[in-house]
Amino acid sequence: MTSTTDYPAPIVPPFTNGERIQLSIHDLAFGGEGVGRVGEFVVFVPYACPGDVIEVKITEIHKRFARGVLTRIHTAAPERVEPRCTYYGECGGCQYQHIDYAAQLRWKHKQIGDLFQRVGGFDPSLVHPVAPCPEPYGYRNRILVRSQWNRPAKKLDLGFMRQDCGLVCDVESCAIAEPALNEAITEWRRNPPPKGGLKTTLRIPPENWEVPEHSFFQNNFFALPALLDATRNALRSAGSRHLIDAYCGVGFFGIELAAEVESFLGVELDAPAIRAARKNATTHGVTNGEFVAGDTDLLLPSLLKRLDPALTTVLLDPPRVGCRPPSLAILRETGPNQILYVSCHPATLARDLKILCADDRYRLNAVQPIDMFPQTQHVECVADLRLNATAPASA
Repeated sequence: MTSTTDYPAPIVPPFTNGERIQLSIHDLAFGGEGVGRVGEFVVFVPYACPGDVIEVKITEIHKRFARGVLTRIHTAAPERVEPRCTYYGECGGCQYQHIDYAAQLRWKHKQIGDLFQRVGGFDPSLVHPVAPCPEPYGYRNRILVRSQWNRPAKKLDLGFMRQDCGLVCDVESCAIAEPALNEAITEWRRNPPPKGGLKTTLRIPPENWEVPEHSFFQNNFFALPALLDATRNALRSAGSRHLIDAYCGVGFFGIELAAEVESFLGVELDAPAIRAARKNATTHGVTNGEFVAGDTDLLLPSLLKRLDPALTTVLLDPPRVGCRPPSLAILRETGPNQILYVSCHPATLARDLKILCADDRYRLNAVQPIDMFPQTQHVECVADLRLNATAPASA
């Protein structure tokens, strides 16, 4: 018979819900919350900075952790700075404006290394320092603004979603948006939508690129050269002659990297984006590539059969949810020389790389993070995988 002593005793919370406690912050979790401890209990606090000593009101208590809100700063961390945005802490767009930018880069680097070690079992030293953005503010070239009827105030709120609820934070400008977009916000507010519940995309089109209204293009022109350099340098070092640009969108990577290879193939489910990619190739004078409309999972096997795997690099740039299992399986089975995986979500990236590298089928060569999203929890990564030709294909 199993005794009750066979089970670990539950941890008694050292505080009650709603209680105010003093807390020292020692870490920054992926997602942006400061981390402190009270005994065995971990406490997560938004807008806290490592090095802070703060007063926290407990709002949630779980089995081994709790959450709270910052109510007072007793001692400010050396890396704490004054946020530039009037709406910071109310609007949910930014999480790090209260942290010095150089420190943001260091903490993002640590977070990525920790995630890769915990989720994928990779050596965190493979993660390079985060490449900074030349413009930590005023960099976003695309924003989604919303309208919502504010019944108590009897007015239409125009802006972004709040961080603490499903309501809209009424804003007149955005500190991380390009100046031209803030002008667009002003014009949008002068001619507001007719009712609440509507979304409007404000966008600065990239020069010399055709991008359909609902197609993807990177949101930061200033950090885009660093992202392109990371992919180009990794591609050159592998010596591949052919490139498959999966989830290619309007063809940015394939077209920009065309000079590095003899030929490339781009595949994308978004048909308007493929039509734009073909026009973009013509605009940029690129003639050694082909763009195919269709589902990457379905088309990748046939595309890989057209090329010599030993001379081929596959570049993956999927949505935040990552790659679906069929694509990962066909890559392991076919074994292209190199896989370059571009991702804005390090956790799903580490998860997918673990699958690709299982049984030493692939080796993670390096991860280069690029800060495409300063002042926020998000970060772009380029992972460079190399085939271990002697390893089995089956997981």
